[in-house]
Amino acid sequence: MPRNCIRETSPKENEIFLWKMDPPNKERRSLENGPSSARPCCSSLKMFLVALSFAYFAKALSGSYMKSTITQLERRFDIPSYLIGVIDGSFEIGNLLVIAFVSYFGAKLHRPKIIAIGCLLMSLGTFLIALPHFIIGRRVSCFKGSHGSSCEHESRLSMWIYVFLGNILRGIGETPVQPLGISYIDDHALEENAAFYIGCVQTISVIGPVFGYLLGSICAKIYVDIGFVNMESISITPGDARWVGAWWLGYLIAGLITLLSAVPFWFLPKSLPLPERRLAKYSPERTSFIKDSPLLEHKYQADEPANFLEMAKDFLPTLRSLLGNPVYSLYLCITIIQFNSLIGMVTYKPKYIEQHYGQSASKANFLMGVINIPAVALGMFSGGVIMKKFKLSIMGAAKFALGTSLLGYFLSLFFFAMGCENASVAGITRSYNGTESLYKEDKYLLASCNTICDCPRRNWDPVCGENGLTYISPCLAGCRTSHGSGMDTVFEQCSCVAVGNHTASAGQCSNRDSCHRVFPYFLALSVITSFIISLGGTPGYMLLIRCIRPQLKSLALGFHTLTTRTLAGIPAPIYFGAIIDTTCLKWGQKKCGGRGACRIYNTTAYRIAYLGLTLGLRTASFFLCFLGLVVLRRHVRRQERNTLANGGTGAAAGELQALRKEENNSCNSDQCRQTADYDPERETRL
Repeated sequence: MPRNCIRETSPKENEIFLWKMDPPNKERRSLENGPSSARPCCSSLKMFLVALSFAYFAKALSGSYMKSTITQLERRFDIPSYLIGVIDGSFEIGNLLVIAFVSYFGAKLHRPKIIAIGCLLMSLGTFLIALPHFIIGRRVSCFKGSHGSSCEHESRLSMWIYVFLGNILRGIGETPVQPLGISYIDDHALEENAAFYIGCVQTISVIGPVFGYLLGSICAKIYVDIGFVNMESISITPGDARWVGAWWLGYLIAGLITLLSAVPFWFLPKSLPLPERRLAKYSPERTSFIKDSPLLEHKYQADEPANFLEMAKDFLPTLRSLLGNPVYSLYLCITIIQFNSLIGMVTYKPKYIEQHYGQSASKANFLMGVINIPAVALGMFSGGVIMKKFKLSIMGAAKFALGTSLLGYFLSLFFFAMGCENASVAGITRSYNGTESLYKEDKYLLASCNTICDCPRRNWDPVCGENGLTYISPCLAGCRTSHGSGMDTVFEQCSCVAVGNHTASAGQCSNRDSCHRVFPYFLALSVITSFIISLGGTPGYMLLIRCIRPQLKSLALGFHTLTTRTLAGIPAPIYFGAIIDTTCLKWGQKKCGGRGACRIYNTTAYRIAYLGLTLGLRTASFFLCFLGLVVLRRHVRRQERNTLANGGTGAAAGELQALRKEENNSCNSDQCRQTADYDPERETRL
């Protein structure tokens, strides 16, 4: 009699089924003595878990570092904010180019090696982003006396294209890490351990942005051409609008870390021995997916579509069924709108802190990494704990997520009251006699005190007069002589500075005391709102999983990721940047002509545009939230009525019955008789 059907081999029918498809080899001990492969399987799985956690850390670090360098990239390549949005969104473009192919074909190939190739591509893309620094040479516009330098070293091709292409390559490389990594763990871990393992990986991914922003803070303090220039000759500080930090250095470090994360995956196996008590632990929902197991693939080859046309015919009705679920469709619309708000806000928050509160890029990145990101991580973890402790139902999760989102929204309205006055710049925000006004035309930069100097009006080389007023250049301040070098330069005989000794010093005036007083309150409110809004993250995600049939879960999650990245991840940074550009008061000029990066913004307009767009999108989403809550309540009541009417029979149970029927039909006559005589009450207990 074949060993496949011995009655004492398993406590469950589905375990017998697995033994049929994958007979134990000679290396395995008998069930009475326990599986010999359990320890190697556990060891290899833990190695994969460590490798995947490191890959998650590396990709999160490089992604957050990209966010931390947007101001540096603007200034280095003299580009407006909307182009930075295009560069930032290029990561999602690269991801979407291959996500369908990777998700489908990657699961059939050697998953660890596919992840390793992805990490190599991410590393290559990160190195490519840093390449322009080594092509275009030193940045000479910040040396005293270097104005009007020639264009002979400026490339015909815009250097930001390399950053754009590198970020696309990063997006392509990141694609297999999450779907193939999580599915590998889920396929080879016991059910009671899988959720814990995945939670560990997600926790590590939250630590990555902390180190990414801290790396951005360190690099922003270092001058871009460190090691090649005499720092005493630099006439600007990290707080200056012209300062460019060593943005390229962080990309080299991030690229090296990502490269190292690829190494372990080359030594991991394609699959691990499945723990022999695995299927006995399956819930009915997961039993319905047993046909997807690699061990059973040959068994169900006849059930798979024969060609692409048949696959398409099967896919479209399934997608129609998914989108026909009103709860899922509303949830999708809500998250698209809220993700637009979230992505736009996070992308430009360091820039907002710099421009609005007069902080350096280094300090803005440090605060994001040390204060904001940990608050978000704590909020997400606490939300999961609350949901578990109070055993929230699907309606409870929806109400909790909506409640936290509303509370965070109302608290965020106080940001409008935490405003700062515009910097006092002669000819832009003040007249030359100190009267407050806004001037958007270059003709107002000229006054009777500097008309005879024939000054260029497009240069940005600010000096601070003794009167507390910033002038765009020493020439426009009417200065005739100077002494000292670098940051110690003092300009004298400045005819427009009508007080004291008529002198001015290099750099903008830092006399915005009201901004420094309100900034700590902004930070405190930012931490509180980030924590409260993040509380609803985990319950909201569980709502997505629970509102759909188990058979559609994978498609629902994949389609949700696809739509949010397409309709939020790509466009949000672009139109947020374009709207921010409209608040610019003074644009810089490229060496060879043409508009460069913005030097000074209208602070009030910037605050209204940035906060108004962020909160306006969330306001629109709340209308759909209330509608979704009504639809969800009806959906839950209808499901309860259907369950009572069907006597508690669910779709998962029906799938299990169909699987058992197919098992019985497929075995030979001798095996069928053995299976038919099987009685769970007579099984041998191990």
